[in-house]
Amino acid sequence: MTAATTTAEGERLRRVSPLRLFFSRPESGAIAGAVIVFLIFGVLSALRGDIGKGFLSIQGAASYLEVTAQVGILGAAVSLLMIAGEFDLSVGSMIGAAGLLLGLLIVQWGVPPTIAIILTFAFALAVGAFNGWLRIKTGLPSFLVTLGMLLILRGAGIGFTRAITSQTIVSGITDKTAGDPIVQLFTAKVTIAGGDFKIILLWWVAAVVVATWVLTRTRFGNWIFSVGGSEQAARYVGVPVNRVRIILFMTTAGSACLLAVIQVLSFGSADVLRGTNKEFEAIITAVVGGTLLTGGYGSALGSAFGAFILGTTQLGINFVGINSDWYQVVLGTILLLAVLVNTYLLRRASGAR
Repeated sequence: MTAATTTAEGERLRRVSPLRLFFSRPESGAIAGAVIVFLIFGVLSALRGDIGKGFLSIQGAASYLEVTAQVGILGAAVSLLMIAGEFDLSVGSMIGAAGLLLGLLIVQWGVPPTIAIILTFAFALAVGAFNGWLRIKTGLPSFLVTLGMLLILRGAGIGFTRAITSQTIVSGITDKTAGDPIVQLFTAKVTIAGGDFKIILLWWVAAVVVATWVLTRTRFGNWIFSVGGSEQAARYVGVPVNRVRIILFMTTAGSACLLAVIQVLSFGSADVLRGTNKEFEAIITAVVGGTLLTGGYGSALGSAFGAFILGTTQLGINFVGINSDWYQVVLGTILLLAVLVNTYLLRRASGAR
């Protein structure tokens, strides 16, 4: 064996440090960011003397984890869609529209809660399939297709609800659903050490686990990366690009519907404005979690940490006494920093400088 061969084998077998391996993962920046954000608000709370209350209390944790779960359910689905190189701006208005439909079915038309929930999911999945179909048939960017659907759903929600109830809010849902065992799947909560942890946390964890499993352990996950990386190359190797897109648009619509069902059954009312700006929070969650806006790279697990950053920041600002008017400034700063960090980490992972 020559010295050159030995050197080449040594290069191939060169050990990589655990730290370098960690930062080569798309979700690494989000994990580090989540730790930093939590420590910042934890220290600020401690300096205020809030040990055992506010941000540093069990109930405080239950509060910001609930907010985290709300955007995290959307983020898990949106991250898969963005890895495939697509956007869905209609998820926010879908929350409002699906919630109104559920409320009208139960209150106005006396549909049993279980049937009403099934019909609401069927509606959402049909809209998602239509978004995917229209994107494919017209060739228009998904940004424009779903922007149009955002306006359609919000406008239709206002028009139909006001025509039926003379207002844009449907109330009285709790009276119609009391005691229904299926409803408990969306509204149950458990008290732990004085904190009320709601079942939405389990739905969020389930969404992240399933999305991560699909993305990393299934053929469909490989198809998602292929479509986002190069649509033409994906077609050459037999990836059903159109089917992948339609399924992913149905998934984002379904995740918005799930959040709508949880909110409506928990609060006992539906509002056309519920879900406003959630589409942007979902995209930010995915980007902060390591998903590139250009597609082909990302992590569903990272979206969970991105959601934690958003949820912790949103309530942490209030807990430490910072004016909530600054929340959007912080949110925009986090987004820009996440894009810069993700770009840097991707270049390091690929060996570029």
